Amino acid sequence: MITEEITELVQSTASKEVFGVWLLIGAALVFFMQAGFAMVETGFTRAKNAGNIIMKNLMDFCIGTVAFVLLGFSLMLAEDYVLGFIGVPNLKILTDFGGFLKSGGAPSFVFNLVFCATAATIVSGAMAERTKFLSYCIYSGIISLFVYPIEAGWVWNESGWLFGLGFHDFAGSAAIHSVGGITALIGAIMVGPRLGKYIRDKAGKVTKVNAIPGHSITLGALGCFVLWFGWYGFNGAAAWDGNSLASIFVTTTIAPAVATCTTMIFTWIKNKKPDVSMCLNASLAGLVGITAGCDALDAVGSAVVGLVSGLLVVLVVEFLDLRLHIDDPVGAVGVHLANGIWGTIAVGLLANPKAPAGLSGLFYTGSFRQLGIQLLGIGAILAWTAVMMTLTFFLIKKTVGLRVSGEEEIKGLDKTEHGLPSAYADFVPAVEHLHYGYEAATAVTGDIPAAEAVPVRRVPSFEEGTPKFTKVEIVCKEQKFEALKNAMMDIGITGMTVSHVLGCGVQKGQPEYYRGVPLEVNLLPKIQVDIVISKVPVRQVIETAKNVLYTGHIGDGKIFVYDVENVVKVRTGEEGYDALQDVE
Repeated sequence: MITEEITELVQSTASKEVFGVWLLIGAALVFFMQAGFAMVETGFTRAKNAGNIIMKNLMDFCIGTVAFVLLGFSLMLAEDYVLGFIGVPNLKILTDFGGFLKSGGAPSFVFNLVFCATAATIVSGAMAERTKFLSYCIYSGIISLFVYPIEAGWVWNESGWLFGLGFHDFAGSAAIHSVGGITALIGAIMVGPRLGKYIRDKAGKVTKVNAIPGHSITLGALGCFVLWFGWYGFNGAAAWDGNSLASIFVTTTIAPAVATCTTMIFTWIKNKKPDVSMCLNASLAGLVGITAGCDALDAVGSAVVGLVSGLLVVLVVEFLDLRLHIDDPVGAVGVHLANGIWGTIAVGLLANPKAPAGLSGLFYTGSFRQLGIQLLGIGAILAWTAVMMTLTFFLIKKTVGLRVSGEEEIKGLDKTEHGLPSAYADFVPAVEHLHYGYEAATAVTGDIPAAEAVPVRRVPSFEEGTPKFTKVEIVCKEQKFEALKNAMMDIGITGMTVSHVLGCGVQKGQPEYYRGVPLEVNLLPKIQVDIVISKVPVRQVIETAKNVLYTGHIGDGKIFVYDVENVVKVRTGEEGYDALQDVE
């Protein structure tokens, strides 16, 4: 009997140690999600604010860590609770670190810390490009200090009142994503839209909604993949056994995949083309939607969650922008708030009793009990967060201020908030002052010594009576350039200047959509070919170009003809007709 008890104790201890290691691995994966959030937000906003966004995503974790150590963790996982509502912090992590480690609190601390940081970083995207950095630091700290810890304690602390009722939020659709989402919504409303986003008449009514595309869809996609990868730790780290973990990985894969396919088809039908940025949002929406019930739903249930998430994210993002005129640059409200609520409710509807969690969803058992608990829980969490964060934003707005000035916003927060000319060094205005070491270059003037340039027989100056020079400027479609170039060479054109340009004709381009908002694409990419001729007949150049470029459709291009006063070859100093010839 004693041997059996010892065996059970050893197995129990080993199991706890293994689980602690897995929890730390999961925490590392969730921490890496900070990089994903940073890339999504940076890619979906303009380049002039990229450094500011990276700094915010760095600091919300660092500030959150300090706040969570000082108070947040002790509030969230307190051993004593007042009526199940608020914990009595024991601050054991600060006062008895040895005892804290022996009790196994370290893995739990790290894991809950990265969850807390996720709730704080969600807010950044909705308020991007116009929020003061100081204000961001303040409200990020407040979220981590007590707003998130208190409601998360309700959900995951055994003494919390929602935990006692049987509220199920396995990995945080409600406790994390809905909290970040409702805070993002309140913040976006209180800080106001970006300059130029909405055009208003004298009465203040919005007459036009402008799309403000992000500067790098590639960064946004990279962030999406990083987040999806990290989400396996986000949802799976709290799983106790291999069966549960496998089930969680399956549902965490199905839901975002179905959501993305749904959004692709939906936007393809609605806008005639699949929307790239919306599909990226849809992947995240499906992940948020499945987070609460990743252990309680089966494959069919997770597919339903993904289907609804894919539709919901598009409808909410467009409704906020086009109808309510709330500016959310990255779609944080549509992804996290709407789908955090949906994912929480979905547990009450779709939980399969045969899944690892063993809950009774309405559609499987006909019981409304779990659905009622889920509705009560999400309502309480949203109400708590909304009251606390509205008060927080109001106080910040009345003290240090919430928004940068119009001039600072136009210049970009990289420069005005951080003294960073640009997050992309090659585009820094000061680059023209770099020293390239060209002092030894010799300017060509007059007669040229053999050591400096190739010998020439004569260097004529431009005088009256010299041959006429004509510049032919051809603007055409990009796909026609190779044919045009070859045709020009066939008739004796030996030199041309080619540029990528943007332009439009009478039709003013063609309508496109960015995240459901009409995008004025009145400047289309074209190729401009400049040719200066003297020997080849101008009419031959024009007719050749017309024959090559003609399709009979709008946008075939234009040909402009100008008189040229003179031509000078820099290398030799030749002018006029000889400057156009390649023969030495």
